[in-house]
Amino acid sequence: MGLLRLAMLPKVQLVFVLLFGITMLLIENQIQRLDQSRAKLERTIARHEVTEVQLHHSEDGGGRELPPLPANDDMVIIYNRVPKTASTSFTNIAYDLCGKNRFHVLHINTTKNNPVMSLQDQVRFVRNVTTWREMKPGFYHGHVAYLDFSKYGVKGKPMYINVVRDPIERLVSYYYFLRFGDDYRPGLKRRKQGDKKTFDECVSSGGSDCAPEKLWMQIPFFCGHHSECWNAGSRWALEQAKYNLLNEYLLVGVTEELEDFIMILEATLPRFFKGATDLYRTGKKSHLRKTTEKKTPTKETIAKLQQSNIWKIENEFYEFALEHFQFVRAHALREKDGQLYALAQNFFYEKIYPKAN
Repeated sequence: MGLLRLAMLPKVQLVFVLLFGITMLLIENQIQRLDQSRAKLERTIARHEVTEVQLHHSEDGGGRELPPLPANDDMVIIYNRVPKTASTSFTNIAYDLCGKNRFHVLHINTTKNNPVMSLQDQVRFVRNVTTWREMKPGFYHGHVAYLDFSKYGVKGKPMYINVVRDPIERLVSYYYFLRFGDDYRPGLKRRKQGDKKTFDECVSSGGSDCAPEKLWMQIPFFCGHHSECWNAGSRWALEQAKYNLLNEYLLVGVTEELEDFIMILEATLPRFFKGATDLYRTGKKSHLRKTTEKKTPTKETIAKLQQSNIWKIENEFYEFALEHFQFVRAHALREKDGQLYALAQNFFYEKIYPKAN
């Protein structure tokens, strides 16, 4: 009888393990369904809010033009953030400041984080941003490619800002982020969770997640919604991205010098960013998001990626952005006793005619 019990014990354990495994699968499946339902509900609520605002605006206006908002309250900033460039760290500062400085922060949440909008969504987005008075002044942020508002026949254009990062460092960070996540939401299951292959091993074996094509990210985000922008290695896209950076963006910083970027923004746009520098230096949220389990690639891995024409073009854009940011910084900040400070106004008016009586 005792031997029979011993013989049966492994079977009982096996059944228990199988039941436990099935239960966990059912729970995980239910969690995924709940996440999908929540996302769908959020999108529905967002569409309803936009519709209500547009209807309210139409009814109140009655075809009449509403009085203009004060200059500071009509401002709109769009931060079309590139993934893994410290964008969450910077955006958290905007969320911390919006109540105190009295502006609105809105996340542009596109389906599957697709940075390219359909033509109809482009029109909707432009119309929302320019006419949504209740959300002005507004700070919009999201993983969306640059959109030229002037081609849609609307009055006024938003101010664009952005941050770029060394292309290989950005890709390495993104590679490990997909596998191990970060300290922002440590419990969230990532798409490549369970894949223990290092970035070096990926490059050595020619893996798709570390292919040179994955470096093609910052140029298309600045280039925009043209099809050529998304052709990896396109020099036309590079030149368009450079043009937009110089002519359509108020300021583009670099991840490696994020504090200087924030300091210049605070001096330039205090309506939004007053107090941002101190918050970045002392706040708990500003340095919140860091990719875990990240391993620095070897010199051989870096050298192999640098042989790619795609890296050469992406790096040319990064170096271009870095040089321009350093030029802007040299004319905006000064160092004294080891501390940077923003320059005060250095121009004034004289010889004003006709003379006042």
